[in-house]
Amino acid sequence: MKKIPMRMCVACREMRAKKDLMRVVRTEDGLKLDRTGKLSGRGAYLCRDAACMEKAVRTRALERALEASMNDELKAALLSEIGHGDESAV
Repeated sequence: MKKIPMRMCVACREMRAKKDLMRVVRTEDGLKLDRTGKLSGRGAYLCRDAACMEKAVRTRALERALEASMNDELKAALLSEIGHGDESAV
């Protein structure tokens, strides 16, 4: 039986399968959404859920985990990834 890699969501702090989470990585260019899971740099994971996304923005959990500021471009990318069309929720 193959072991499933688990990661913790920075917002809700729940352990989930790595493939069920979104990875945000800190690069030299700032924070980026890592759709492949292979970008080099410090990474943090977030549930594919609007509530977790909103909590991560409100509590600055993603920014603290990665020690970098989140820009509007990343917020928009996260919202589109969870299927949330508008940016007004953030």
